[in-house]
Amino acid sequence: MNIIGIIAEYNPFHNGHLYHINEIKKKYPESIIVLALNGYFTERGTISVLSKEDKTKIALDNNVDIVVELPFIYGTQSSDIFAYNSIKLLNEFKIDHLIFGSESNNIELLNKVVDIQLNKEYDSLVKKYLDEGLNYPTAMKKALNINEDINNPNDLLGISYIKAIRKINKNIIPETIPRTNDYHDIESNDEIVSASNIRNKLSNNETIEKYLPKSVIPYLNNVSNDDLFNLLKFKILTDNDLSIYLDVDEGIEYRILKYINISKSLEELIFNIKTKRYTYNKINRMLLHILIGLTKKDNLKTELNYMKILGFSTSGKTYLNSVKKEFTLPTNPPKDSIIFSYELKAAYLYEQATKKSLNNFDIKNIPIQKR
Repeated sequence: MNIIGIIAEYNPFHNGHLYHINEIKKKYPESIIVLALNGYFTERGTISVLSKEDKTKIALDNNVDIVVELPFIYGTQSSDIFAYNSIKLLNEFKIDHLIFGSESNNIELLNKVVDIQLNKEYDSLVKKYLDEGLNYPTAMKKALNINEDINNPNDLLGISYIKAIRKINKNIIPETIPRTNDYHDIESNDEIVSASNIRNKLSNNETIEKYLPKSVIPYLNNVSNDDLFNLLKFKILTDNDLSIYLDVDEGIEYRILKYINISKSLEELIFNIKTKRYTYNKINRMLLHILIGLTKKDNLKTELNYMKILGFSTSGKTYLNSVKKEFTLPTNPPKDSIIFSYELKAAYLYEQATKKSLNNFDIKNIPIQKR
């Protein structure tokens, strides 16, 4: 029996995600699928249109066997941190394959890029090009010095996954499934479109039934980061020192303070403070960390010290019982866990944005069981 690891945000769960799972089941029909799930906020620092609990229910209804939580602190950082902690969690379940979507669908190419990035000279070159004024994606591409285009979201994440596998457990086999849509395309009307396309249609009150399983629709929350803008503005204007928060570096706090009062939305604030050194996603994450109060000091103390199982199927429960004695991480958060304290803050913030009660899902810590 194969134990397959997958990593997802499901923002929202759509036909492409269903295709991903179905392809795994087609190739490995007797497999157990273990999902490392990002919750209320995404790796790009945006709010999710599905709650963590609802994502778990949807995943279990669509052939995922075990869902384990990727905590907020790791789920809203750079791709390498996001990937490392996702693989660390999945490795607890003894996965033998990690299967992810890829624009290139070329695992040899992704391994080649990892070889280059793990060479010490690569980091020096990236720093050199950043010092010359290039933005990070351009500096990275120039330092790689390859002809192939790997500057696409899933390929970049895949590179981070492979790097994490090499550090944690080289026996895990990375495998790709071709991504069938363009992340940046927000206009396509094909049956499988990107999550960003669906979110765009949702915010414009367009019909989205074609793009995701019908069972997902009742769970959707039509929210955006702008629903938290006033809270963010209050936090920025009443805080004594923004530089203590994660990702607030190189004096960018002064640009934030300069533009916060003349910006009418989060999008406008990001546009106003953006520089070549700061990508849109990095600024989004930084502002979320300011809002939730994630300090650099706390982040240094956040070695993964527990894993929370969010749900399981009947097959998943049987498999869990067979491996849980070998877990190196407890399945309950320690009482003084900084990681868990920020998970609760993320839940409270999500309730503020959606105006919906989460019914203490995070505090109860009771896995969802699919019968």
